[in-house]
Amino acid sequence: MIGVLLVNLGTPDSPDPSAVRRYLREFLSDPRVMDIGPVARWLLVNLVILPTRPRTSAAAYQKIWTERGSPLLAHTRDLADAVAAALGERFAVRVAMRYGRPSIETALDELGGADRIVVLPLFPQYSSASTGSALERVMRLAATRDVIPALRVIGSFHEDPGTLDAFAAVGRPVIAETRPDHVLFSFHGLPERQVLRSDGTGRTCLRTDACCDGYGAENRRCYRASCFETARQVARRLDLAAGAFSVSFQSRLGRTRWIEPHTDVVVRDLARTGVRRLVVFSPSFVADCVETLEELGIRARDDFARLGGAELRLVPSLNATPGWVEAVARMVRDAAGS
Repeated sequence: MIGVLLVNLGTPDSPDPSAVRRYLREFLSDPRVMDIGPVARWLLVNLVILPTRPRTSAAAYQKIWTERGSPLLAHTRDLADAVAAALGERFAVRVAMRYGRPSIETALDELGGADRIVVLPLFPQYSSASTGSALERVMRLAATRDVIPALRVIGSFHEDPGTLDAFAAVGRPVIAETRPDHVLFSFHGLPERQVLRSDGTGRTCLRTDACCDGYGAENRRCYRASCFETARQVARRLDLAAGAFSVSFQSRLGRTRWIEPHTDVVVRDLARTGVRRLVVFSPSFVADCVETLEELGIRARDDFARLGGAELRLVPSLNATPGWVEAVARMVRDAAGS
């Protein structure tokens, strides 16, 4: 039997402030996420963020919570079921969340009889705070087993043709219906210091405004560059002209410098400059979640309308769409060698 571990970021158990506080404490205590010294991290998380942030975040979760609970968890489970059906009986597919439940430890326990395990962190563009953290946790837990399982890892997959085709497939009908003046690709942001550390040469990353205009050996380890490349590849599949789309970064936290341009600023600027119909992709997320449904689908839409925009349409995430299921199943087969 071949195990398959689909790892997503995580979600609170409920949209109540107490559950959100537990989730945020685990998430923000990860040194790959809050990459400062342990004492400073503890003080910042427990004395600055947790006294106020859980109530605000809980209000956002309450707006998007469904009868099935967390959209992120529901969509990831749907994906796992569909991938399991596509792969067949030789494969056992499990969902795990880096933070919250179901945990990576529980999923590894359930895959204890597997000959080997394919690990797929569900983050198309690699960053230390997402893919890196998930893989570190899997490897640490696997190493505690008496029989350490053979692991096959799928890292970044932002260049995978099936994944890019799947993003284009979910966006094509939205673009055809909306006929937008502009298309915005909004990716999750990162602190600049984390991006700079990923630059293998130290010569290119964030040195100029055009540092991500191309993609090759010098910047292929850079998260920001891989986001721009994802946008270009999806735009090419949709026949979008160079000036018809742009890239931005969302979900920044705190006062440190985060990579730019910022999505909330870009959305307001587009409205002010006369863009009436805006379509927004979120290609760093493969399942709809609070960052897509609430941050983009509600807050960004309201900002756009308040400043004169007529319509902001959010492209649904990949969720468990057929093209994405097929892409995941193929990547897993390739990694498993079967």
